[in-house]
Amino acid sequence: MYKFSGLDKDTGHQARGKKGVLLMNLGTPDEPTTPSVRRYLAEFLSDPRVVEIPRLVWLTILHGIILRTRPAKSAALYKEIWTEDGSPLMDISKRQQAKLQAQLDEQGIDAKVYLAMRYGNPSTASTLQQMHKEGVDEITVLPLYPQYAGPTSGTVFDAIARELMKWRFVPSINFINTYHDNQDYIDALAESIEQDFAKHGKPKKLVMSYHGMPKRNHLLGDPYYCFCAKTTRLVVEKLGLTEDDYVMTFQSRFGKAEWLGPYTDATIEELGKTGVDDIAVICPAFSADCLETLEEIKGENREVFEEAGGKQFRYIEALNDHPSHIKMMLGLVKRYLK
Repeated sequence: MYKFSGLDKDTGHQARGKKGVLLMNLGTPDEPTTPSVRRYLAEFLSDPRVVEIPRLVWLTILHGIILRTRPAKSAALYKEIWTEDGSPLMDISKRQQAKLQAQLDEQGIDAKVYLAMRYGNPSTASTLQQMHKEGVDEITVLPLYPQYAGPTSGTVFDAIARELMKWRFVPSINFINTYHDNQDYIDALAESIEQDFAKHGKPKKLVMSYHGMPKRNHLLGDPYYCFCAKTTRLVVEKLGLTEDDYVMTFQSRFGKAEWLGPYTDATIEELGKTGVDDIAVICPAFSADCLETLEEIKGENREVFEEAGGKQFRYIEALNDHPSHIKMMLGLVKRYLK
């Protein structure tokens, strides 16, 4: 008959009870090469929340067509934005992690900040396993997607749940699913826009470009569009802009389905053609600059605008590791770390 020792000294439980903050973002290839991009896209585009097409049909298209042609094209685009520090998204994310940790330490809050990517490395599973080994039993998860959407914050929850389903002891989880109307977030966006206006002058039009999503998702109940609209309204009110001063658009379409509109590239082209030759573009849905902002907006859409007759185009960088952004992160997680 099995006999208990009476104490938990042999279980290791007495060494647990630590708190951790898990920052999560979309992810990036490890290298700007075709094989690396293929691995990344295979994981990303296989997620059923990202592409809501019947699995057998979609996987046939994905592996039969897309992963045979798109990785080489995407790798070439990644090479254009790659730096000595590697992927901009990864470099910025690491700086965000370090600066948030410094803020927690400065305030005497005993919690460690971890970083994971939903797709690619460091993976969600490996980071959670590291947290477990280091005795973290209370995890505050901050997906760095300001406006909740199923294919972003929703799939972060999925990935965490899949890993924790394998664990004997499930830790306490605080999941921050959205911060689209958080005052510190709105203030940080407004501040970055005001700084740009002070330096370059007020443009004829401010384009607030959010990541796109199929319109079908919205019709089925995903709140993303409404959250983007609220972010826009709050920033506009903070800045005192009129309806003629700005436009809200959506970028990064994929496939043939109808997506949320108006589309960023089409809007920017129309602005150039109709004499609105001075615009500034900001992407509030991106917490760190990446391929979609640096190549698509700052590169491709700049060309679209100039070819349409536009003259002055400027991209207002993401909040990245700016002090106001780190302050916002601290405020979001701090309430769970007392």
